[in-house]
Amino acid sequence: MQRYDRLREILRLDPDKDFLAIYRLTATYEFPWDMTRALELALFRTYAVPSIGRLLAETAEFTGRPQKRYDDTSLLLDAVVEHGFESDTARTAIRRVNQMHRAYDITNEDMRYVLCTFVVIPARWLDAYGWRPLTHHERRAAANYYAELGRHMGIKDIPGSFEEFEETLRTYEEAHLGWDEGGRKVAESTLALMASWYPAPLAPATRALVLSLLDEPLLSAFRFESPRPPVKRLFRGALKLRGRAIRLLPPRKAPHFARQNPEIKGYPHGYDVGELGTFPVPGSGGCPVPHPRRPAEAEAQPPA
Repeated sequence: MQRYDRLREILRLDPDKDFLAIYRLTATYEFPWDMTRALELALFRTYAVPSIGRLLAETAEFTGRPQKRYDDTSLLLDAVVEHGFESDTARTAIRRVNQMHRAYDITNEDMRYVLCTFVVIPARWLDAYGWRPLTHHERRAAANYYAELGRHMGIKDIPGSFEEFEETLRTYEEAHLGWDEGGRKVAESTLALMASWYPAPLAPATRALVLSLLDEPLLSAFRFESPRPPVKRLFRGALKLRGRAIRLLPPRKAPHFARQNPEIKGYPHGYDVGELGTFPVPGSGGCPVPHPRRPAEAEAQPPA
């Protein structure tokens, strides 16, 4: 197989009917590392919306046990990519996500905004740092994939195209990005988590790298000091060089799923999708309707 053969395979599929297959090929064969990094940056955008950042700080999940929250979020979303919407595993994963979201007063607009980040931010990342940009075909498939996920999550008024996702994200950020102490705390906790994945002496460089990838509206919303221009150019240039180098390598022969990422550290002996996430207790800040923990509803996953 040659470098662009899988893209040719993608282009033979229908983005309106085969969106899951296209998204799976794009995310797990063409750009698994890039998709992970892009979705990590998407997290920061959500923290910069005060209503979202404040809620995440109040739940203490991203500040009290950030590794578990990172792992669970990645694994629940990845279960749908790997197994498809009709599988028992994906249904269990989506049920868990919905149970957690229903425990809090989250507006439809905030939920829709988060969905937009999943569609738009990876495309922006690949335009800047990927070994190739996403095609219009792949953007359309990604928009359809996340629209389907949004419908399973009960989100209303979902954008109907990639361009509409992009416009919804833009207008929502113009109206809502801003300072909140809770959002800053969650951002700091996530930066510390990312630094913990590498040897301690690299922590300052990890922080500088992440901040170099945030745009000025995000830096301003968090009141982070912008890295010096030479530092930004260094890190961004290194990522662009990586993309060019990857273009020269043979294509991936097997899919790479999020559960295989080295950053997933909380389940060395495997996990059950039905046990991921939190189980809010009624009457103590969680959902007033009891959601008893179910017995295993899906096969245990292989070790992460």
